[in-house]
Amino acid sequence: MKLPRDLPSPLVDQLCERFKALAEPARIQLLATLRLGEQSVTDLVERTGLGQANVSRHLQQLMSAGFIRRRKEGTFAYYSLADEDVLKLCDIMCGRIDADVREQRQGLRTVR
Repeated sequence: MKLPRDLPSPLVDQLCERFKALAEPARIQLLATLRLGEQSVTDLVERTGLGQANVSRHLQQLMSAGFIRRRKEGTFAYYSLADEDVLKLCDIMCGRIDADVREQRQGLRTVR
């Protein structure tokens, strides 16, 4: 689905909630780590250096936004990306930031 020209208010609200879920460095770090595949909270704590309570809180927010899913196995919970679309969005933004930085560097070189 493409962004419609005339956005109905409920869609705007949902869109804003999803972007808010991405507006936290820890959540971006968790998504990047989940790019490696399904992981437990313990795995995510070890790989990110974030505290367990912090990881659990951010995972809940990412799940609420529909970016990740949880699978229970006994007393363990495993998390994975719901799909690759959120990473595509992050990749687009990383590419845009990289292009902006290169453009700024080139602008600085030509001014000197």
